[in-house]
This record gives sequence, structure tokens and C-alpha cells, in this order.
Amino acid sequence: MPKAEITVPEHLEMQIAQLVEKGEFLNREEAIEDLLSTGIKAYKTSGPVDDDEEAGLEDDGMMGHDDEYVF
Repeated sequence: MPKAEITVPEHLEMQIAQLVEKGEFLNREEAIEDLLSTGIKAYKTSGPVDDDEEAGLEDDGMMGHDDEYVF
């Protein structure tokens, strides 16, 4: 299996360590491999997201309105 070296933010490293400590994964390597694989599958399913389009909805509320429901 090919090897890759990555650098992750400390908060992600802490979350991975917690998952291993809780027994969700046998070790750090298995956790990273499984989480990366799951992320790639999710990406392929949903496709790329346009960050500009998504940010606009978050900033302005739902569909550009501050109300929770729009009729």
C-alpha cells in the first residue's frame, strides 16, 4: 500500500486520538485511512460545493431571509 505524509491541524489530531482512545479504531493509522476513505466517498456522492454560493446563504439566513420559515 502506498504511504503518504500529511499535516493536520491540532484540533483534528486531537479528535482522531479521542476516536482511537474510545475504541472506534484500533490505531491512528486505521482511523486516518478509514476517515479519509469515508470523506472521499461522501465527496463523490455529493460532488464539489461552491463555497461562495454556500456562504451567501449562511450570511443572509435561509434563502436570503432572517426568518426560519419562508412562505
